[in-house]
Amino acid sequence: MPELPLDAARTWVEFVDPACDQDEQPQVFRCDLTWLTSSWTCLYANGCKGIYADRPDDGCCTLGAHFTEKADRKRVQSAMAQLDAGTWQFHAEATGPKGWTEKQDGAHKTRVVDGACIFLNRPGFTTGDGCALHQLALRTGREPHLLKPEVCWQLPIRRTYRTVERPDGTSYLEASIGEYDRRAWGPGGHDLDWYCSSNSEAHVGSQPVYLSNAAELRELMGPGAYAVLAQHCKAHLDHVAAVRATGRRQALRLLVHPATLAAGRRTRPRRAERPVG
Repeated sequence: MPELPLDAARTWVEFVDPACDQDEQPQVFRCDLTWLTSSWTCLYANGCKGIYADRPDDGCCTLGAHFTEKADRKRVQSAMAQLDAGTWQFHAEATGPKGWTEKQDGAHKTRVVDGACIFLNRPGFTTGDGCALHQLALRTGREPHLLKPEVCWQLPIRRTYRTVERPDGTSYLEASIGEYDRRAWGPGGHDLDWYCSSNSEAHVGSQPVYLSNAAELRELMGPGAYAVLAQHCKAHLDHVAAVRATGRRQALRLLVHPATLAAGRRTRPRRAERPVG
């Protein structure tokens, strides 16, 4: 199944961050309900073709991960210290003279070894293939976002900021929460051989994104804002259910992610969320 067009109709909701101080410039969340109520799920090791056709086992880990800030790098370094040669295939490489990071265009990122991120355990390794940091989180009962680089655990959710100027001269900070589609990778995103967010093959989750990725959304938004978002998502899905009951498929195109709609026409069973990439 080819990817669906990126520019489909979307339903967005805006609300003031409940954590904002009344004396501060308000922060307004702008959230893509179409994406957050979609049935997308990570397919790593369960049908993911990888972003490059000649490396299908890498998922989206081929390029390595850029760090967003020093704190991001330090968090990963702390988690790395909890891995050993039995749980991390490239432990010796990482602790050797070249280390576990490298620079690209002046920015620090995880080093690429043998064609993919140094933290990616390959098929046949003792603990199985997948991100060594993600596997560590699962073994120790922690959320993966507490150990992995930010760009990794956020994908394919995208948070962006902009300042919005009102006609009366006041302004507010807008935080958008939406889909990390091909365009979010930059110009090179269109060169990826396969990508999941708009592909119906990946819209087979048993839960909508706002529930399956609740831990990540709470980290990105704060618990209070996430609670408000969850209410809006639930109301949106109730609306979708009501429209489905009327049989008005044309109206569903305004409410449901196109890849989720396409996946619903297939007989493939929904799968539980347990991404390991």
